[in-house]
Amino acid sequence: MLDINKIRADFPILSQKVNGKPLVYFDNGATSQKPQIVIDAIASYYQEINANIHRGVHTLSQLATDAYEASRGKIQDHINAKFAHEVLFTSGTTFGVNLVSNGFASLLKTGDEVLVSALEHHSNIVPWQFLCERTGATLKVIPMNETGELIMEKYDKLLSEKTKIVAVNHISNALGTINPIKYMIDKAHKFGAAILIDGAQAVPHLKPDVQELDCDFYVFSGHKMCGPTGTGILYGKESWLNKLPPYQGGGEMIKEVSFEKTTYAELPHKFEAGTPNISGGIALGTAVDYMNAVGFDNIQQQEMELLHYGTQELLKIEGLRIYGTSKEKTAVISFTINGIHPYDIGTIIDKLGIAVRTGHHCAQPIMSFYNIPGTIRASFAFYNTKEEIDLMVEAVKRAKTMLS
Repeated sequence: MLDINKIRADFPILSQKVNGKPLVYFDNGATSQKPQIVIDAIASYYQEINANIHRGVHTLSQLATDAYEASRGKIQDHINAKFAHEVLFTSGTTFGVNLVSNGFASLLKTGDEVLVSALEHHSNIVPWQFLCERTGATLKVIPMNETGELIMEKYDKLLSEKTKIVAVNHISNALGTINPIKYMIDKAHKFGAAILIDGAQAVPHLKPDVQELDCDFYVFSGHKMCGPTGTGILYGKESWLNKLPPYQGGGEMIKEVSFEKTTYAELPHKFEAGTPNISGGIALGTAVDYMNAVGFDNIQQQEMELLHYGTQELLKIEGLRIYGTSKEKTAVISFTINGIHPYDIGTIIDKLGIAVRTGHHCAQPIMSFYNIPGTIRASFAFYNTKEEIDLMVEAVKRAKTMLS
């Protein structure tokens, strides 16, 4: 069991007030809050070892390089990658998806097919549309049902020898649905297709084992799992990363440069051009350490209690509908209230210190499926409490009364 008061004390922002009210932060799906130890790691880098990495023989450069590569090793262990060089630092999930989709431009041709799901964030739709426009490949969509689950029978029928890559999220940011990715990975591989998993919404709640999953690519952002913004990871199987061309040219990703020809560095540096977010990469390793110290079993237990309690209490409000009722879901509740725009609810409860997300959550196809403009999304983290849910429920009731 978690000592919630102790956990909350680790997060300075949680003790502040917003509009004169105690902050209730339920926008964790957009970004999580940061523990003091992560904030300190960023400051420590700049105060003690600020230097560029991989390029200097002087002491500070070596210390910074060691800290950065130690962080890569922590993330390798965390996701159980076979090799450290399969772990690439990026600026976030979006960058990782674009890196892979750009690389596949050299592998696809007219008539090939790319599969995405109806549950995707725009960041896992638009790059594949770019790819199909460039190559003549066709984008196909795995449909969803009313509960917010992907229809596996349709997925099975969409797969064919034409399928070259499947891109699907592990967990839906808009609905909280946990997709059956192991099944989807195995099925894709039977047709020789690669598969990329968008883990942005999964890594705050669980530890992915990329070798057990046998995924070809797994991408996620650091800022959703207590790490800094502008950080992320692209895991790729060594064999696939060796097939793909570099995404960017510049320093660090080269082996030899002449005006006639350039040869590229070995993994992972082939894909890490330029000076990276060094402090962010180091602090991401600190965030991973912190979450593992809390324990993902503890995190899941706390968040499931919040999900069940929040669902129970919100459904007591007349006219409230929850979207995303899959059997397997994480701590996200997306809802609307009949006759009231989500933005109006969100604006009023913000005045009461409640931070939620309103709108389409960069998942417009999902909202189109339900024929709604958007939802109010409360996304919980392990540092949230049932008492905070009570405050949100009362705020929503008050907003409903004012707007009805």
